Amino acid sequence: MTDAALRFLQLDVFTERAGGGNPLGVVVGADAWDAAEMQRFAAWTDLVETTFVLAPTAAEASYRVRIFTPSKEIPFAGHPSVGTAHAVLECGLAQPRDGRLVQECAAGLLPVDVEPGARQRRLSVQAPPARVEPDDPAARARLAPLLDGLAPGALPPALVAGGRRWWVVELAEEAALRAWRPDHAAIAALAQATDTLGVCVFARAAESDYDLAVRAFPAGAGIVEDPASGAANGLIAAYIAGAEPDGPLARGYRVSQGREIGRDARMELRMDAGVVRVGGAVQTVLDARLHWAAARA
Repeated sequence: MTDAALRFLQLDVFTERAGGGNPLGVVVGADAWDAAEMQRFAAWTDLVETTFVLAPTAAEASYRVRIFTPSKEIPFAGHPSVGTAHAVLECGLAQPRDGRLVQECAAGLLPVDVEPGARQRRLSVQAPPARVEPDDPAARARLAPLLDGLAPGALPPALVAGGRRWWVVELAEEAALRAWRPDHAAIAALAQATDTLGVCVFARAAESDYDLAVRAFPAGAGIVEDPASGAANGLIAAYIAGAEPDGPLARGYRVSQGREIGRDARMELRMDAGVVRVGGAVQTVLDARLHWAAARA
C-alpha cells in the first residue's frame, strides 16, 4: 500500500455515543513505515495513543498492532486494543472466528471478543496477567501525602503490574473521588520514582447503571487525566478479584469514568478463572484517506 492509499480512522472508545469516551487514531496500511515514522505521526496527531495495524507474524493472530503515545511506543493499552479491533472489523481486514479476534502486540497474543449487540457491537480485550508488587514502605511513603484528607476504601493502596504499572487506590466515597483535585506534580514525581504510569483511584458506587467510579492520572505518560483507561481498569479488576474472590465484584462489574473532564465513558469488566476482560462500545468519528509522505533517508 502506497503512502497515498493509507487509511486513517479516528475513534471514540468506551462510549455509547461519539464525544463521551477516549479518542484513538488508527492507521491502516503503514507496513512499510519504521518505528521512527510511526512515532513522528503519533506525535503529530497528539492523541493519547495512535495505533498502526500491520500484517500479523504469528499464524494464530488476526492482525498485528503497534501502539504509540505522542512520545513513545508502549506494549499494551486497553482502549487502543479495543479501538483497533473495531477498526479492523470496519475495514474488513479480519473476521472473528467463533466470536473472537486475536491481537498480536508487544504484550503477546491477546484475544478480543466480539459481541454483535442489539444496537452496536461490543468488544472486549483480554488484559495481560496482573500481579500485585511486593510492599515497598519507601514507595508507599511517597504515595501517602497525595491521599491526605481522603477516607480510604476497603482495600489498601497497591502497586499493580500487568502490561502497565499503576498505583491503585480505593476511596471510601464516590463523591470524594469525583471532587478530588490531586497534586499532579506530585503524581508525576511518584510515577518517575516508582516507574509507574501514575495513580488510578476508584470508589464503589450505588448507581443503577455502574458499580465503580474511576479516575486515572497517568502523569508518567505526560497526561493529566485519562477519560477512559482500559489497562488501568483491568488492573483494578484483577486486584479486586484477588483480594475479594467471593465479593460481589469478583466476577465482573460496570465502570463510569471521565465525567470530571467532560466525558462519560462506560466500561464492562469481566473476570473468570484469573482472566480479566475489558470491554465496551466504540464509535467511528472519522474515516479518511491519509496523505502523509513518510520521511526518506
